[in-house]
Amino acid sequence: MKRLFLQSAIAAIALAAFGAAHAQVQERTFKLGLQNPKGHPLEQGAAKFAELVGTKSGGKIKVNVFPGGTLGGDQQTVSALQGGTVEITVLNSGILASQVKDFAVYDFPFMFANAKEADAVVDGPFGQRMHDKLAEKGIVGLAYWELGFRNLTNGRKAIHTVDDIAGLKLRVIPNAINVDWVKALGANPTPMAFPEVYAGLESKAIDGQENPLSVILANKFAEVQKHLAITNHQYNPQSFIFSKKVWDTLSADEKKIVADAAVEAGRFQRQVNRDAAASQLDQLKKAGMQVTEFSPAEQARLRTKLAPVIDKHGAAIGATVAELQAELAKVRK
Repeated sequence: MKRLFLQSAIAAIALAAFGAAHAQVQERTFKLGLQNPKGHPLEQGAAKFAELVGTKSGGKIKVNVFPGGTLGGDQQTVSALQGGTVEITVLNSGILASQVKDFAVYDFPFMFANAKEADAVVDGPFGQRMHDKLAEKGIVGLAYWELGFRNLTNGRKAIHTVDDIAGLKLRVIPNAINVDWVKALGANPTPMAFPEVYAGLESKAIDGQENPLSVILANKFAEVQKHLAITNHQYNPQSFIFSKKVWDTLSADEKKIVADAAVEAGRFQRQVNRDAAASQLDQLKKAGMQVTEFSPAEQARLRTKLAPVIDKHGAAIGATVAELQAELAKVRK
């Protein structure tokens, strides 16, 4: 009888604790907008985040995911997030240089040698300090996900050497460093919001674009692009960000639910992205893309060509570059 009473008491305490934990959680619905379509690793991560938030909130908080740029391009979505009409987005961290110039460091070519390096840096003190800088811009940085290493596609010719890139009209993420590195290769940069890229390629308003294999595959660029060059010239961490205007209305319990889910879903998303990488190239080949890969000598030439761009933008950013390089030096030891 005593044991039964004790078990009942423990159960009652646990139930009371659960109720107290959820007492500060209101019925809420959040919108999460992203650029890539359903099935892409980022969309899968967003779906996982929505599931986790639902579970952790006891079903009180619902997240509606809007993939494929249906809420607008990245800059439009960030503006809506600052205004509080969209609560969440996940995007290339470098795009946030339009808000805080230091974020351009995430778009430096050849900054990260591999995903392990990137994880160590963005998940550590450096990544947190960067996200903290967004608060004054009405943005709360909660976690880092990933897009991966970028490669070059075009519809005109095979790319065997750095010199072959010259003359191509390439879509770039709309920020200064991406414009400059394309110019440094003798190509013509065309800043363009991501939802417009497929149509731009199809109409031949642009010759090509550059993105990780997952993006090229998920967005069916093989339908409008023949050539793929494996360059791995840039690694894109993704910032999972929340509207500060809305964040400031959440209780401590609600903030913890959302923040924990963002980190947990991020770990899931990275693994999905990396597990899929092995098959993506084969799928693109089967879709008809002709693939070339730079020799070590051409890869070295590409680094040399882009070094002045890194120097120029590194000088403009200042101390943040040294901080990042110091973190990388620790990791590489």
